[in-house]
Amino acid sequence: MTDAPEPTTRDRILDALEKLLLTRGLSQVTLESVAAEAGVSKGGLLYHFRSKEALLAGMVRRLGERSDQQLASSGRSVAEWYLQTMDTGATNELALFQSTIAALRSVDGQQGEVQQAVIQMMRSWDDELKAEIGDPVQAEIVRLAGDGIYLAALMGLPQPEPELHRRVVDRLLGREGAGDGGGASG
Repeated sequence: MTDAPEPTTRDRILDALEKLLLTRGLSQVTLESVAAEAGVSKGGLLYHFRSKEALLAGMVRRLGERSDQQLASSGRSVAEWYLQTMDTGATNELALFQSTIAALRSVDGQQGEVQQAVIQMMRSWDDELKAEIGDPVQAEIVRLAGDGIYLAALMGLPQPEPELHRRVVDRLLGREGAGDGGGASG
């Protein structure tokens, strides 16, 4: 049996940040508390992340990497993955994105490092959607619908019934004839 490799110091710091965000919330997270949770000195933390904002941006980038890995292993197209309903059991992921939104709100309109990390992640997905769909208008519609699905999950709003959701995805992806059950159109 092969043991998993030891996490890097950087990963331990990001793991500690995630744990503290989930247990204490953004307002209670300090560089000192993250360093203590990770078992490193504050200087060791600052070697990897020069500020709390850089630390949060690192978490956003890692969440993006996790999402990319989920997409790669899902067997779905980018558009189908983007339009999926959120697994309500993924409460840690939702809470971390809620913390990210709180961090974005705390930068007082400045385009800081956290916002840049989010923009970079979103642009990457936008580019993939445009390349896959081919029509930039349709790709934007898919992105906006996917963002709405995710925002509803972040806010704890009810997810659509699976059959209705499937029909919405089919329509957005131009597969309307695939069991739409449509009826008359007007």
